[in-house]
Amino acid sequence: MAVEIQKEKYRSKVGEVVLGATREQGGTRSHTITVGGESALPYLHFEGEIPNRPVVALEVWDMVPEEWNDCFKQYYGDVFNDPAAWAKKCVDEYGADLILVRLKSADPDLKGSSPENCAATVQKVLGAVGVPLVVIGCGNNEKDNLLYPVVAEAATGENLLLGVAEQQNYKAITSACMAYKHNVIAQSPIDINICKQLNILIAEMSTAMANRIVIDPTIAALGYGIEYSYSIMERARNGALQGDKMLAMPMICNVGQEVWKTKEANLPVAEEPGWGEQEERGVMWEAMTATAYLQAGMNVLILRHPRALALVKQNIADLMKSNSY
Repeated sequence: MAVEIQKEKYRSKVGEVVLGATREQGGTRSHTITVGGESALPYLHFEGEIPNRPVVALEVWDMVPEEWNDCFKQYYGDVFNDPAAWAKKCVDEYGADLILVRLKSADPDLKGSSPENCAATVQKVLGAVGVPLVVIGCGNNEKDNLLYPVVAEAATGENLLLGVAEQQNYKAITSACMAYKHNVIAQSPIDINICKQLNILIAEMSTAMANRIVIDPTIAALGYGIEYSYSIMERARNGALQGDKMLAMPMICNVGQEVWKTKEANLPVAEEPGWGEQEERGVMWEAMTATAYLQAGMNVLILRHPRALALVKQNIADLMKSNSY
């Protein structure tokens, strides 16, 4: 006896955002990447379309990341001092779909690099790789507000994904993205109401920006509140499919940053023999965190470890195989 599969019907879908621009479009990228567009819950291919696969980026800093675990030195140690070479290695050797450039050196408590120096770094990375770029400030709001217009202007035509806009600090970055036609990351603190309100505020500055927003709902690593982060993403996805335009944006999460500050990823085996080898543990912690968020509808994942990237990309390939229902 045949079993009838019950199928949900949704009246809306997630919006699409294009990252990068080719020469014909005014940029220098070898190709563009489109994220979003789902008309069903994650990977339920029999209920709707999942037209664009999730993509995975590797993180590149504009200074040596001294706080990173020593296990990364065997992969990036020869290029830590050269962000352009670092980015090229991430793409050519490790298969990153795109690159996240973190302008950490601009932090006044670190090197205090000028906006012009940061813009020059972004230009060097653009010259080294052909994939689209995500560019993130240093995390100091006052300094980041100085960075955004200079970096955005220097990368005119490249259609960057620039971040981050927050509820209390969104006007400077949104203005820069409006002026130089870039996309913006809207970051909210694991709160669906703030997430929606921030999207409304950005869209009120320019209706065109509503189609250039990528949501960063803020995440937690495995074992550190991942369930709550997951639930916020689920609510956003359900809202989008039910017609809420201010939640119908693709999503991005910085998995590497969250995972590699946990003790589970960093403690040496000598301190916890029962936990297994430190690097193996860290790689699996990162990959498991990332694959969990894929199931909640994540579109762009930022990772650090190249071995975790390989595992996650294989999982994405498996999930994108349409079933027979």
